[in-house]
Formats: sequence, C-alpha cells, structure tokens
Amino acid sequence: MPGAAALAALGLHWLLVQVLLILPEPLPPEVLGWTAAVVAAAALAVPSILSRRPDAAGAWRLLPVAALLLVLLLAGQQVNAYFRLDRSAGDLVGSAVNGIPELEQQYRAPASPAASGRDAAPRDLRSWRPPAGIPATGLVRRAAIPGTRSGFHAREAYVYLPPAYLVRNRPLLPLLVLVPGQPGSPQDWITGGRLKSVMDDYAARHRGVSPVVVVADANGDPTANRLCMDSRLGKAETYLASDVPAWARTTLDIDPDASRWAVGGFSFGGTCALQLGTRHPDLFPTIFAFSAQREPSLSADRNKTIHDSFGGNVKAFEAHTPLKLLATRRFPHSRIYFSAGSKDSEYLDNLHVLAAAARRAGATVRTAEVPHAGHSWAVAAGSLTPALDFAAAPMGLP
Repeated sequence: MPGAAALAALGLHWLLVQVLLILPEPLPPEVLGWTAAVVAAAALAVPSILSRRPDAAGAWRLLPVAALLLVLLLAGQQVNAYFRLDRSAGDLVGSAVNGIPELEQQYRAPASPAASGRDAAPRDLRSWRPPAGIPATGLVRRAAIPGTRSGFHAREAYVYLPPAYLVRNRPLLPLLVLVPGQPGSPQDWITGGRLKSVMDDYAARHRGVSPVVVVADANGDPTANRLCMDSRLGKAETYLASDVPAWARTTLDIDPDASRWAVGGFSFGGTCALQLGTRHPDLFPTIFAFSAQREPSLSADRNKTIHDSFGGNVKAFEAHTPLKLLATRRFPHSRIYFSAGSKDSEYLDNLHVLAAAARRAGATVRTAEVPHAGHSWAVAAGSLTPALDFAAAPMGLP
C-alpha cells in the first residue's frame, strides 16, 4: 500500500507539473511525502465508506470518514508549515486581508502642495526629520491598478505606507514593487511574507522611513502563469513595467526618480523581479530575487514553455530570460540581492548560477542563505530586511 500510494502521488505530481501546468516546478520531497500519506489514507478509507456494511453500527461507519479527515487535516497543516504561508486561522480563511480598506484619498498624491495644505518644509529624504507624533507603525491598503497600456486584468494590489508617509510633510520615499509566487496571489506577501510587521520593524529602526511598497499581481488568477512576459499568454511585462509604475507615480506621493526604485519577489516572483530588472535596468536598478528560478517556466519541459508562450520561437523566449540577458549585456548600475533557503538545494543551485552570471555582467551582488528554510515564505520574510539594508544607500534610505 505505501508503495502504491507513493506511485499515485508521483502520478498526481506529474499531472500538475507537466500536463495541467498548475505547478511550474517539482514540489519539495516533504510535500510529496504528505501527498502520498493522503493518497494512502484515501485508498484505505474510501472503500470502507462506500461499502456501507449493514452489520456495522452507525458510529463505526463514521470511523473511516473521521480518519480520512484527520489525515487530510494533518497533511494540510504540515504542508502549510513547510511553505509558511498561512500563519493563523485568519490567514487561512482570508479574514486577515478582507478587512484591509481601499487606499483613501488622503494617502494619494495631491495635485499640488497647496492642495494638500503642506507648508514649505523640505521633502528631500536626506534633509527630512521626523516630526513629533509620527505614527509608530505604517498602514496596508488595497488598490486596483488598471492595465491601461497592457490590457492586463490584474487582481487587486496591496500598498504598504510607512510611518513617514503618514505625516503632514512627508518626505519623498522610494518605491519597492513586490511580486508573489505562483500559484498564489498578492495577499501572500501580507500573510506568508509578513510584509507589514517586517516593514514596520525596518521603519522603526530608520526614523519611520522605509520604501513605499506596492505588491502587484503578475498572473491575474491563482493558478495562471503568464511568465512575467509579453507573450501569447498576456502582457504581464507591460503591466508590471509600465502600468504599475505609471499608476504609482500618479497615485502615490513617492520619489519619481526610478534610480532609487527596487523590484523583488519570492519564487516565481523572484524570477519575475530578475526578469524586470534585467529587461528594464533603468526602471528597477535594484533587484531582490528570493528563491528565483534559473529561467521562467510553465513546466519542467522547456520546449512546452517556449511553444505555449512564443510558438516555439526560442530566440523570442530567451530575449526575456535573465541568464541570456546577463550573458549578452552589461549591468554596472544594477544591484541584486539573491537568497534561498539553506535546505532548498535546487534553489541554492539556482542562486549560485544566477549570482555568478550577474557578477560577470558587472552587477553588484550579495547572496544569502536563510537558515533552516526550504522553498517557503520563510525565505521571503527573512530576506526582506537584509535586502533593504544591502540596498539602503542607492535607494536613498537612511
């Protein structure tokens, strides 16, 4: 039975990765092990549930159901513990983000300083000083970012506004765009990535200052994969490199100088950040690539990825891949922070390959391993602060 369950779990895994394209890369062994446990439990319980033996008491007939539910609950808890995505019951049912309000007018960019009632206090971050009564923590808000140029139908974004943004004469703060993993959604940065608490802690150590963060959608659906490219699958790159920055510049009261901006992400999002930073180094000269893939993929079959995205045109596909761009261009003004979990051998290998290519291309590079972490959101939550420390000077942060 254990062997048959393991084979069934591997078959399901192959279906999700190779056929349905729900997963762009193989699952970790720990997750596959719990999947096999569920398959074995189902194989034992379902025949008993369906048999409805007339000689069995009603309570005894419920035992297989209860056992199966218990295994499902335990497996779900263990898989979630591995990925570190939902940290509370509120995260699991969505209540942790459902109560986040939409971005209010008072936090949007004013038409002019006079319209906002501001005085002539300096807004340059280097000369700005926090006023008395500055809030101790920042805010998270929801916002719809339209695909004006791309036609991309994105899910709602999340915006983190640090304490320094919330005062009357706020300084001009840099922008950080974050991208979630796949499958997933922008809210994963709020739950698994612990965005608010991590950024609040950073701001508390820096006079209330941190970047303004926009967590943007790159796929439009929890199970879709647009590869962070403009391809047959949609114009995700135009959305992230044109629509999102344009919205941020006109809607948020931020530093418009993109030389101080950054883009980052975890897993698929880390790959996407590296794509955006190498395709648009003037827009995103600072890159946070947490647990990034070597190249974007729909499945383990590279040919299928290229066929589905560019009709088999390898050259068109590789024009969007970081390794190809790092091999053919120079990036002397780019700064890249790579990280991966110390227990995630596949993504540690990716880190070393990508970091070496970035150094050869002239980028300033730092690498880090997150202790005791696999391919989980613990990497994202544990990497954001050291990545900001690495990029503080070029982003103009204190």
